[in-house]
Amino acid sequence: MIKKLLLAIAVLVASTGFAFAQVDVNKADAAALDGVKGVGPSMSKAILAERAKGEFKDWADFQKRVKGVGDKTAAKLSVAGLQVNGKAKEGAAAAAPKADASTAKAMPAAKDAKAMPAAKDGKAMPEQKDAKAKPADAKSKSM
Repeated sequence: MIKKLLLAIAVLVASTGFAFAQVDVNKADAAALDGVKGVGPSMSKAILAERAKGEFKDWADFQKRVKGVGDKTAAKLSVAGLQVNGKAKEGAAAAAPKADASTAKAMPAAKDAKAMPAAKDGKAMPEQKDAKAKPADAKSKSM
């Protein structure tokens, strides 16, 4: 059980590294732009069309030229890894802790799992078996 939990956490950590890859709007192709959470095919086409007229100077220029990108959307895109001239949007870092808060809520469950003692032979202790069996017992008694 603990091994599966640790494996799930490791996969989550590894996949978040891919999710936060930095993509510069002045250098990226359509596929790279589509890889940013919040940027779809229509937005990537709009970005490329505006970039063909000239590179984006900064986030303000990007927001002015790309339809549908306001302050909130720009902040979300920046947190997801989108950059303009290698810079994240100012103030977007404040949105990043929200993602950390969701992972912090998941951590107490992991602590509870670690708190349960395991037998020396690696098998579950009786308390662990009872904890797993309680939902099934409750169903059979209520019927």
